[in-house]
Amino acid sequence: MTGTIEAKLAELGVTLPDAPAPAANYVPYVVTGDTVWVSGQISAGPEGFIKGKLGQTMTAEEGAIAAKACAVSLLAQVKKACGGDLDRLVRVVKLVGFVNSTGDFTDQPKVINGASDFLVAALGDAGRHARSAVSAASLPFGVAVEIEGVFVIK
Repeated sequence: MTGTIEAKLAELGVTLPDAPAPAANYVPYVVTGDTVWVSGQISAGPEGFIKGKLGQTMTAEEGAIAAKACAVSLLAQVKKACGGDLDRLVRVVKLVGFVNSTGDFTDQPKVINGASDFLVAALGDAGRHARSAVSAASLPFGVAVEIEGVFVIK
């Protein structure tokens, strides 16, 4: 049975993938009380990793698409943390976004807006969150974006 949040995602043309497995010695999320701390999710889609360096091989608009892919993976992890019931999600609290970019690239906020805008479209006010958007000299596997998140569940 599809829940309310997943029905809204479907309206937006998004089907959550299975939650990605960790790539090293860590867990994909930790639940403490009513809070879910999701490890950094790297930009990937059905065709594989979304790679590139903002300001060199990618535009801010292309980076925003990569950031949205990270947000989809974040929600997939939250769904898994909620035992498959994404409707247990109450609020997105905080995102920390890392942008693989050149030293003179300054549009990190525009890139991470791809995730923020998607979460607000999918969750309404519950998707509004505090946020950091920072540059990184490189990211794992050469991906364009990595985002971690903090969520409240019931």
